[in-house]
Amino acid sequence: MMKPILTLLISLSLFSNVNFAQKIMKGKVTDATSKNPLSGATIYFVNNTGKTIETTTDNAGNFIYDCSKGIFFNVSHVGYESKKIEIKNCDESILVSLFQNVGTLGEVEVTATSNQNKSILYQPVSITKLTPVELKRGNGLFLSDAINSNVPGVTMQSRSVAGGQQFNIRGYGNGSGGTSRINSNFDGQGYKVYFNGIPITDAEGITVMDDIDFGSVGNVEITKGPAGTVYGLAASGVINLKSIQPEKGKTSIGQEMLFGSNGLQRLTTHFQTSGDHSSLLVNYGKQKSDGYTVHNSSQKDFINIIANFNPSLKQSISIYFGYSHSYDERSGELTLTQWANNDYSGNIEYIKRNGHSELNSFRAGVSHNYDLSKNISFSNTIFGSGVSNNASSAGGWTDKDPINAGMRSTINVTIPIKNSISISGITGLEMQKQIAQTIGYGMIDPQGTAHANSWKLGDPYFIIGSTATGSNGITSNKYTTTANSAVFTEWTLSLPRDLSVITGIGISRMLINLNDRFYVPTNTKPTTFDTSYQSMVSPHFALNKIFNKHFSAYFSYSKGYKAPVSSYFYLPFVAAAASSTGIINQGLKPEIANQFEVGTKGSLNNGKLNYQLAFFNAIFSNKMTAINVLNTAGTSTLYTYVANSGKQNDKGIEGLIKYAAFKSEKGFIATVEPFVNFTISNFKYEDYSFHYKGTILKDSIVNYDGKPVAGVAKFIGNFGIDIAANNGLYFNTIYSYKDAFPISADGKNNTSSYSIWNTKIGIKRSLLNHLTTDIFLGINNLTNTRYPMMVFINQLPDAYMAGPIMTNYFGGINLKYNF
Repeated sequence: MMKPILTLLISLSLFSNVNFAQKIMKGKVTDATSKNPLSGATIYFVNNTGKTIETTTDNAGNFIYDCSKGIFFNVSHVGYESKKIEIKNCDESILVSLFQNVGTLGEVEVTATSNQNKSILYQPVSITKLTPVELKRGNGLFLSDAINSNVPGVTMQSRSVAGGQQFNIRGYGNGSGGTSRINSNFDGQGYKVYFNGIPITDAEGITVMDDIDFGSVGNVEITKGPAGTVYGLAASGVINLKSIQPEKGKTSIGQEMLFGSNGLQRLTTHFQTSGDHSSLLVNYGKQKSDGYTVHNSSQKDFINIIANFNPSLKQSISIYFGYSHSYDERSGELTLTQWANNDYSGNIEYIKRNGHSELNSFRAGVSHNYDLSKNISFSNTIFGSGVSNNASSAGGWTDKDPINAGMRSTINVTIPIKNSISISGITGLEMQKQIAQTIGYGMIDPQGTAHANSWKLGDPYFIIGSTATGSNGITSNKYTTTANSAVFTEWTLSLPRDLSVITGIGISRMLINLNDRFYVPTNTKPTTFDTSYQSMVSPHFALNKIFNKHFSAYFSYSKGYKAPVSSYFYLPFVAAAASSTGIINQGLKPEIANQFEVGTKGSLNNGKLNYQLAFFNAIFSNKMTAINVLNTAGTSTLYTYVANSGKQNDKGIEGLIKYAAFKSEKGFIATVEPFVNFTISNFKYEDYSFHYKGTILKDSIVNYDGKPVAGVAKFIGNFGIDIAANNGLYFNTIYSYKDAFPISADGKNNTSSYSIWNTKIGIKRSLLNHLTTDIFLGINNLTNTRYPMMVFINQLPDAYMAGPIMTNYFGGINLKYNF
């Protein structure tokens, strides 16, 4: 009797096991709006005992789960909101759609901080992060589009279609800090820019971005205010750019094509692969534009290679290499009269000389990160760049060949104490050296001097040379060696109830050696110059309090410096002013930035509403300004020199709000996310009097105390909305407004206020689980608004560089095949 019963029990057991084995089902994870599969998504199964079992999705977004191992599971993916799924029917496949995370402040991390918690919410300073959502609202090729519409307190201008880019951070930049502009029209000073951890700003403190492929940038972080305790000589702020990164667990090839008005074209080809311990991204881009005014075309070629390795769980290695060739034509500035009369011909002297900027550049860097323990980690980066730059303008031709090399090394330490009390800090060293030779040339009309005044479009451009018999046209030849270094340390004391105290100090140093190699027989003045700026001490102090893990209030004080550059010191020999030129301009002091800031940040309403609000007072002292020296009759400028003057007192309010107003996996609309940001500025000159006209021995005193700082609008505001549909459609629109502002420090000349309206629509779809597509169309300046791309401060009568005059269009298609 026992044998039949035993046989029956064994049979039932086998049937039960076979039947339950059939409950292993398939699932798939996709993007909720584009419907593209998400590879590398993490699935956590939770069974009845509370035990978790982990798996991940494959390249097609698929995963397999066993109903016997859980009653529910969680799905998560970097950049997306996690979702909890209950298993109700094991006989059906499960499709999981994840929404992209709007970026709650508790989850967005910053690049360098002493706080062991790197989220923006824990940083007592105004920081704005831009993701592909913001960077790709427009055509994605010009960073100024994203900066000007998303970052309060910061504006970005361009001298040409894709060259001469400059930042203005809280009133510092593009010459607006001085009563006479000292920054070049084609570069920036007073801030630092990094690309993949490599300084774009050279050892002298000058930033040229003509050769940066903004179309391959995937992340931007802007820190506003002095940052000497982490980055050294950064008086007004730091911009960290990061290129797109290989997607985890994917191997793909892609082709992106964009076309637009004024002959705009961009072709991008990329290959990426990523495994468990390494990844590789190769990106090639070719970009051109015919320009939107006279002599305004642009051509770019970019190659970026990014490789990441993880030799062990404790260490990682990142390698970056970039090459670019950039050629941007320079049209002449428009005078006040030309701008008023809608005359966009500009300064013909630029066009005669084929005004342009051409760069061939290489940049490379290697970073190694090592976690010695859970409380100690090291990061070391070595980098170098070489640039061959030739440019011509109304003043002639310039060849410059700077070579930069340097390193950055930091150690991060966390010291747990007890009862939620800990101390964490970042300590480091950054060094950079540059060797550069700059040669200036005069230019002549190859058809002769008589023809020069009758030159017209279509005639041969001027060439390098001089009317003097046998002269090679050289007007200057300077060899410079510059080096800067910064040692810094910053520490955060984390206390109970999410209160933290931050203190830090940075010490920066600048060395400048100048050798004038241009021989002038009648000049007996010095031709070499050495100087150094030592012990530029930048303290930092801040308090930060987090309330309910959702919003914060903070106070901070920081100090920074901007040292003079080599071109400020040597006054080239001028025969008409032989007694006062060919000399060393000594006694220049670094500019000093002191900033006080109070603010609050938060993620409210279950993370749907994110905001930042900051009140600041930035004081820039020892402002350097260029002083014109006229002939004794006061009818022409013999030369200019740089001198320290008064201060700039900048008080302002900045705010931004992002709100996830609607989300749904059903129906037509998937997400609706409006955003708004604004800047209110009250910037004044103080103690600002200086010698402006005449010779060095006979000066006139000009006083600008209490006048508004030129180049800064009192109010700037942006409002926009992002809408996505469940079928992959997406749409965004942005309305931007900017107040009028002074062009000259005396306040007698002002721009006009203007507003711009841009919009974009597209559709993202996944085909056959391998091919993803993104087709889009955009319209910029729907209202045909006339506005300047750049305004030249205190450079009258030249004043404007006009932006695209009419409504312009762009469209394209992005294809990616996932293996």
